[in-house]
Amino acid sequence: MASHDIDYRTFTGWIEAPSDVSPALEGELTCEVAVVGGGLGGMSTALRLAERGVDVVLLEAEFCGHGSSSRNAGQLAGGPGGDIQLLNLLYPKRLPAIVRFAENSAHFIEALIDRLGIECDYEPTGNVGVAVSKGQMGRVRRVAKILAAAGATVEVGDSAELGIPRGFIGGVREPVGGMLDPGKLTMGVRRALLASKVRVFERTRVENVQASGDGVRVSVPGGRIRAGQVVLASNAFGGELAVTPKRLASPIWVTEAETAPIDPARLAALGWTSRSGLVTQHAIMQNFRLTSRNTIVTGVRRLQRGRYPLSPGRTADESVVAGLLEGFRTHFPSLADVEFDRAWGGWVAVTPSWLPVAGQVADNIHYSIGCNGHGLGQAPYLGQLIADHIAGDTPHEDLLALWREKPRFFPAPAMSRSGLRAVWLVDRIADRFNGSRHGARRV
Repeated sequence: MASHDIDYRTFTGWIEAPSDVSPALEGELTCEVAVVGGGLGGMSTALRLAERGVDVVLLEAEFCGHGSSSRNAGQLAGGPGGDIQLLNLLYPKRLPAIVRFAENSAHFIEALIDRLGIECDYEPTGNVGVAVSKGQMGRVRRVAKILAAAGATVEVGDSAELGIPRGFIGGVREPVGGMLDPGKLTMGVRRALLASKVRVFERTRVENVQASGDGVRVSVPGGRIRAGQVVLASNAFGGELAVTPKRLASPIWVTEAETAPIDPARLAALGWTSRSGLVTQHAIMQNFRLTSRNTIVTGVRRLQRGRYPLSPGRTADESVVAGLLEGFRTHFPSLADVEFDRAWGGWVAVTPSWLPVAGQVADNIHYSIGCNGHGLGQAPYLGQLIADHIAGDTPHEDLLALWREKPRFFPAPAMSRSGLRAVWLVDRIADRFNGSRHGARRV
């Protein structure tokens, strides 16, 4: 299959867009809480508020689940995002709380799947940070030591011990979490949302959020909402609103691709018996996971910085997809003849600290953002924590671990276009160095 035969999706490769999109808001209304953003984070916030008896409205610019919630690789992570060694250096006292939050996020999704009866092909396989060289195994052991000291359950082993493809010499497994179909999960949560008491308005882009003496005014093209409180849950798109804290996060485009179906016998020959998701030890990792469709989904490897306003209907860049294919063939040489069937991408928010954050920009305007590529579990869990706080509960210890008293954030030079390009080049130089020293490891 030639590269031009790849189906470049404007939505996601997991599911098709829903046909029952709710009407846009027209006119004026009032509510106790307005939630801006209909991803997993916003939907979880709204559902929880409704369960607590709060009158809540949710506003979504496209349709609920249109963003990165349904566009990721479906690897439910039980560990923090970012460089663990760097996080330990910068935030040694906070890391145990961040590890606890990450693990609880994964368990929250598992409970949500059961509670809502969502069929999303979930497999509690855990995820493995994999190494392709002795140098990377050294990094793996250091990371495992840090995580264990912070309270995480981890397991270091070789490829046979971990049940991962023999093209990797070993790695560290985080057993919490696993694999699922994020499209099915997101649409399952959307169905529960539409069946709840939440007033949902899709195709409703928020233009302005402004605190006033009697609450918060939310302006949309067709009308206005007067709310007692507002939750900003628009992730990477939050930067399009003036009310969002400056430099809170950088909008980063992440690309995913899926292979054509692979003969089950060829997949079995890889030795991937654990079916755990895989994450390489590059500065910008490349992930790999098996699916129920006998395909492999892979992504990331190269990050692209966006400028506001962001394009919600963007397609993946062909050069980035070509790089993913190169990485796939490097790590799975026995599948070198397998081509990609489809490719897609989505916008995620990356914070300067690589830590998820939550807080307030005013007494009645809350925000949650920046799960740094681990939002599949962390965003909806954080949404519930904020909802419970708004409903009157004492803030949960996991919410306090992320809470910022003042919405002040430093610039993030590494997330600039030139910074991301430099990191990508370092990874490719390391690939060539490791390849010249060790040669291709056959799978």
